[in-house]
Amino acid sequence: MRLLPATALIFVAAAVGGWAGGARSAPRAPAESAAEFAREPSWTAPQPRDVRAQVEKSLDRRPPAEAAALQRLDETWAAVAAGRGDILDAVIESIAAREPAAAAMVAAMARNATLDASWLDDPQVDTFLRDAVRLWWGRELVRRDRFDEALPLLGGLDPTASVDPATLLFHRAACQHWLLDADGAIESLDRLLEREEQLPARYARVARLLRADAAAIDRDSLDHIARRMRDVGRRLELGRMGAGTRELQDGVVESLDKLIKKLEEQRQQQEQGGGGGGGGSAQGGEGKPMDDSRVAGGKGAGDVQNRDIGAADGWGNLPPHKREEALQQIGREFPPHYREAIEQYFKRLAAGGEDR
Repeated sequence: MRLLPATALIFVAAAVGGWAGGARSAPRAPAESAAEFAREPSWTAPQPRDVRAQVEKSLDRRPPAEAAALQRLDETWAAVAAGRGDILDAVIESIAAREPAAAAMVAAMARNATLDASWLDDPQVDTFLRDAVRLWWGRELVRRDRFDEALPLLGGLDPTASVDPATLLFHRAACQHWLLDADGAIESLDRLLEREEQLPARYARVARLLRADAAAIDRDSLDHIARRMRDVGRRLELGRMGAGTRELQDGVVESLDKLIKKLEEQRQQQEQGGGGGGGGSAQGGEGKPMDDSRVAGGKGAGDVQNRDIGAADGWGNLPPHKREEALQQIGREFPPHYREAIEQYFKRLAAGGEDR
């Protein structure tokens, strides 16, 4: 089974814009809903007028918005109330209109620049305002594939007190899914789907796909290794070359070594047991390469060359013949797309050169 393109799914949902636009998903059959979600929903989507009132209350110590900005905000909130706008965007726009530090964060995020969020640590900042900004910040980081930065922001927020619980639960689950916290992702997605009938159709479908994929993750599989490779590749593309990335690289190397060793042991056992009989005929004759579609039955010694990968990183610089040896070994036992994923991973690491 091919890997689920999690990033693509996340951006499909992000394009929905939270609660805005799109037809609602069809209600599930009562028996099916009762079987999956027997308990009462643990969260409720707040009404836009109530959210706006709470935003205004949290900003009561700040100067009022200018007349032009206030008119734009009235139009924004009217669109949200009519189901044509995103409530979290309206919240952050309202906050930025009266809080210069929030406006600076929005501007910096638009430029992909470093954000100064130190003002959020001020005990004088209203809790509602702080959590709303952190939710927006976490969502924007997820949209930029910065899952490891977004999860600490989203993980501590309470859906029952959030301005947009669906956005919080979905983007938290997206981080957990990408970072291979399957249990956490399933828990977040189950809470999100407690009110599936209120979600936009595409939003709900993506959540169900992510949940099915998270439930199928096997920590001992090549699929799990490939997912970690993708995460290392993502971190390298974002310039994350520190200890965390090196630790992930080391874990991938260790897992690949264990998997290759296991495959070699299985092949040796098959060869010692006769290899299914007729080893010579399976090879198609001496000096002739064996067809990929035929079962191997040779009687090789099964010896494996020890590969010195170093104590930390740099394994992307393995000599080409050793890389090809590992890829061919995996290619004999798994579908072609796993080999493709590993090849791409080697190329990305090698492209980094000595800077890693």
